[in-house]
Amino acid sequence: MSTIFGPVHSRRFGVSLGIDLSSSHKQCNFDCLYCELAPMPAMDHQHTITPVETITADLKEALHKHPNIDVITITANGEPTMYPFLSELIEQINKLKGDIQTLILSNSASLNDRSVFNALLKLDQVKLSLDAATPEVFKKIDRPAENIKITDIIENITRFSHLFTGKLFIEILFVKGVNDSPDEVEALNRALLGIHCERIDIGTIDRPPAYPVQGLSFEELHTLSHSFDPALVIHIVSRTHTSATVSTYSNDEILTTLDKRPLTMDDIDALFDLDSKERFQFLLSQGKIAQIERSNVIFFTPTANIDRKRSK
Repeated sequence: MSTIFGPVHSRRFGVSLGIDLSSSHKQCNFDCLYCELAPMPAMDHQHTITPVETITADLKEALHKHPNIDVITITANGEPTMYPFLSELIEQINKLKGDIQTLILSNSASLNDRSVFNALLKLDQVKLSLDAATPEVFKKIDRPAENIKITDIIENITRFSHLFTGKLFIEILFVKGVNDSPDEVEALNRALLGIHCERIDIGTIDRPPAYPVQGLSFEELHTLSHSFDPALVIHIVSRTHTSATVSTYSNDEILTTLDKRPLTMDDIDALFDLDSKERFQFLLSQGKIAQIERSNVIFFTPTANIDRKRSK
């Protein structure tokens, strides 16, 4: 079985060629409620390990077949940072990649391991998950292996964000009634304000989950996004855009809405009716609305507060 999959097109990261570091079965230090893989007790290390040589050979072949790639994405059926030869693998990938970007999708739990922490510093892009900021909610939603603490995760993400010279993304997946309370969102907000990142992606369940839990609607995600500090660049990642209910916005209401939370064109298409979209385009043409680009994602915000949005 090849360790490589794709190419896959991602709006956030471009055309991606994936590397699966646990292609035979799930191996993870979390057993998240929302996981699309079958439930399995969290483990603290990989039991089945693919040799670095096998992965690099598969990657060479895939790059030959698919030369027009934007990013090589390191992931797994589980958690890729549990792979014991991660640093060596990243060094080998860096020798092969040329101008292609490297990216890893991680749940952040292994950053307490110095070798993992240093390995991730060698990448171009890193996406780290942070689904909760309090111990009780963290244990409930992510169901971690023993001795993994959310306080350590937040501390390590923060430290990593101040040392990493590439692009760092934070992802939060919300589950209805689990990590979407005002108190938990406020705790997440406090944690995020100490983290230097390119963008914060918030989303919800859009595939059948491991356990009987529910996601949020697009409207609920949009409302929830207003609870975060305006200095944070929040991007709503949701396949439920199409089910959102459109509304009418005046010019002032459009500017006020964008002032509270910059929106993408997907958000605008989901929220604004036709007349409101015309008003939005007029304000854009008049220079009252400006664009912010955050790694392949365009946000719209009032020109008057364009300097307020943080970037690393």
